Amino acid sequence: MAEKTLATMFWDRVEQSADGPAQQLKRGGKWETLTWRQAGEATREIATALLALGRKRGEAVGILAASRAEWVQADFAIFSAGCVTIPIYPTYPPDLIQYIVNDAEVRTLIVEDPVQLAKVLEGRGKTDRLEQVVVMQGYEGKEPSPFIFTWEALHRLGRDNAERLKGELATRVAETRPDDVATIVYTSGTTGPPKGVVQTHGNHMAALGAAVQVLVASEGDVHLLFLPLAHSFGRLESFIGPYKGLCTAFAENIDKLRDNLPEVKPHFICAVPRVFEKVYAGALAKAEAGSPVKKKIFRWAVGVGKEASRLKQAKLPVPGALAFKYRLAHKLVFHKMHEALGGRLRFAVSGGAPLSREIAEFFHAAGILILEGYGLTETCPALTFNRFDHYKFGSVGPALPGVEVKLAPDGEVLGRGSNIAKGYFKQPAATAEVFLADGWFATGDIGKIDPEGYLFITDRKKDLIVTAGGMNIAPQNIENLLKGDPFISQVMVHGDKRPYPVALITVNPEELAKFAKEQGILNLDPAALVKHPKVVERVSRIVEQRNTELQSYAKIKKFAILPGDFTVDNGLLTPTLKVKRKVIREEYREALEELYR
Repeated sequence: MAEKTLATMFWDRVEQSADGPAQQLKRGGKWETLTWRQAGEATREIATALLALGRKRGEAVGILAASRAEWVQADFAIFSAGCVTIPIYPTYPPDLIQYIVNDAEVRTLIVEDPVQLAKVLEGRGKTDRLEQVVVMQGYEGKEPSPFIFTWEALHRLGRDNAERLKGELATRVAETRPDDVATIVYTSGTTGPPKGVVQTHGNHMAALGAAVQVLVASEGDVHLLFLPLAHSFGRLESFIGPYKGLCTAFAENIDKLRDNLPEVKPHFICAVPRVFEKVYAGALAKAEAGSPVKKKIFRWAVGVGKEASRLKQAKLPVPGALAFKYRLAHKLVFHKMHEALGGRLRFAVSGGAPLSREIAEFFHAAGILILEGYGLTETCPALTFNRFDHYKFGSVGPALPGVEVKLAPDGEVLGRGSNIAKGYFKQPAATAEVFLADGWFATGDIGKIDPEGYLFITDRKKDLIVTAGGMNIAPQNIENLLKGDPFISQVMVHGDKRPYPVALITVNPEELAKFAKEQGILNLDPAALVKHPKVVERVSRIVEQRNTELQSYAKIKKFAILPGDFTVDNGLLTPTLKVKRKVIREEYREALEELYR
């Protein structure tokens, strides 16, 4: 594998598993399966078209689209042409798209639909290096255009030039080396413009080689991909498909996930904590809405599951009597959750942000193991990972094979390995700041490592709150505690250089509507509803209960309930669903100040 690139990996898989299932996608209400041969044909046509358009080795080709089969086909086509993929989040506004296109010097940009095309055209006069835009679906140009191509036209161009450029394409694939740049991934960043992380083929091949040693998956297994492919976590998942010969099913969108899971029946899924939080909140809400008998059965089943979970975590056998009760609990309660997830899920992977231990243990009690890992875009993207038979909830696992992890004197997590990216594109000063001597990368996260080598992330270095009294507080831990209650959707804890911590809280709209109906609070707009004494009292009970688990200096003294949630669309979450603390602090400055008056 040492000399392999992402391109040769893909074509080796096409040859080896030609008639095996490669991709599943839903069209016209029906799921279709593409074989590796078919996926290879589509990829070859796109790669050949890029050559026909004049793309030279090392030039940048962008992809601005939601996760879909064509995204992955285009990605491997770009690698095969010896070019560099520039992923762009489809949620980005025109000015940010323009910034990335210019910074990365994108020559050809592949966009999903007319909505994304309109964003690109808005800044066309300021993107001088951009030569073509290709639209995947929904665009029918009235006249042939040298600037805008349909997806069909791109494929036709590839077919028309197949014989002429066959040798050139083979040469590009063969001559690409592991040290060549494969992709520049712009971090979604919670502050300032994104930085382009320069990742080589070798970086990704090293990450894949480590990941497959700890990921229990076999050729032909199905996984449902719904993470954004502009994020390195989703991209790693897409690369594992050809590396291991898996079948990648593409969710229609995040809103259709509930339908797609039982349709696809995946063997594993990769997700960010927000997905698990929503499933957890839904399960608890459904149980609470049931009859007293059903509620009692649910609580009994969870108690039995947690008892069995504790033994499994300690690697101890489950006694016969408890095993019998657990089978009954599964039949009465847990099987419904398994069916909702497809019925054959062996495990799930969580990354991108910290997962609450409470949620991980609830799922494990229900018979679903969530394995949490850790890394960043700069580590392509993993450093540590819990194993199927070797895990600790609350930790992000031990270091991956071939990766070293240690702590700096101030507790910052440092990582080293062949998966570490080469630095930031055109930003030598920013590169020197975190890509340290001897190959170490400074993650910006604070952590601790236990005697068995398990890493526990306690907070972001820059997010740590130091109160006016000099006490250090990790806001993410408190936020995860509060989000453990299904009534709460999002939380941002604030308090740096202040006498005590406070919180901005948003509530789960479905739970709020149900609560309002139960309490007879009718005909109020959201801003008035969240200020109603009964709603405030409900949230106050949660805060008081969670405060019992915190040191006195870390307890939330005051809070404000906001009328709307933090979302990607309103700019308060990154595309990977992390809170944008600086933006939220600015947006709700008055509310925060009020909490200290």
